[in-house]
Amino acid sequence: MAIYTLGIDVGSTASKCIILKDGKDIVAKSLISVGTGTSGPQRAIEQVLQSAGMTREDMDYTLATGYGRNSLEGIADKQMSELSCHARGAYFLFPKVHTVIDIGGQDVKVLKIENGAMVNFQMNDKCAAGTGRFLDVMAKVLEVKVRDLERLSAESTKRIAISSTCTVFAESEVISQLSMGTDKRDIIAGIHRSVAGRVVGLVHRIGVVPDLVMTGGVAQNHGVVNAISEQLGCEIFTSPLTQYNGALGAALFATVAAKKRAKREVEV
Repeated sequence: MAIYTLGIDVGSTASKCIILKDGKDIVAKSLISVGTGTSGPQRAIEQVLQSAGMTREDMDYTLATGYGRNSLEGIADKQMSELSCHARGAYFLFPKVHTVIDIGGQDVKVLKIENGAMVNFQMNDKCAAGTGRFLDVMAKVLEVKVRDLERLSAESTKRIAISSTCTVFAESEVISQLSMGTDKRDIIAGIHRSVAGRVVGLVHRIGVVPDLVMTGGVAQNHGVVNAISEQLGCEIFTSPLTQYNGALGAALFATVAAKKRAKREVEV
């Protein structure tokens, strides 16, 4: 009999869900672009169940992770740290992974992985520099869409340094560059290198061990991925499921829990 599990990742800026069959096959996934404290988590759950043609009762186990995981008490069977879930999700997608860089809306995490389990980590959650929020702020100042940052930075022809790692000071620096008539594309490439520099500092505290995988929403921006890769001198792997990585890890842990529960019930 098939085992169906639901992994829910409630982040600061987005809510993601994945339904897994037997811990191997992705049945459905959903993403709502608002996170904890909003209707996002509930909408993401409704959407993924609707996509699968299933109900909550069809789920053998539901596990929540992420910044807002504790808000799902009564919905999820268990809550788990996003660090463990990101490690597990990355290992499922890339079995040779040893280092994971996860850049979310409000924090940056670097995980050291051995045999699919996290053994060490570094985290920046005290400052927005290097996060998705930082890029959101910069995009607004430049009057461009976040999704266009990668394309525009690829068209840069001149190397511009954005030296400030503080969001407020970097914003002033960008405004100053704009007032001098600097091309937006060159500024964006400079912003990507600035983000990379911040992230690389965290990575070096852990130590770079290939394979290196990048997850989180910012991993969709290959301008940032390439800047980090260049500064580390190491290839970085990404997946189309990058934003769903936490939810995937949660669904995988849920599969293990569902099997244990079924075994206990049989023994009883």
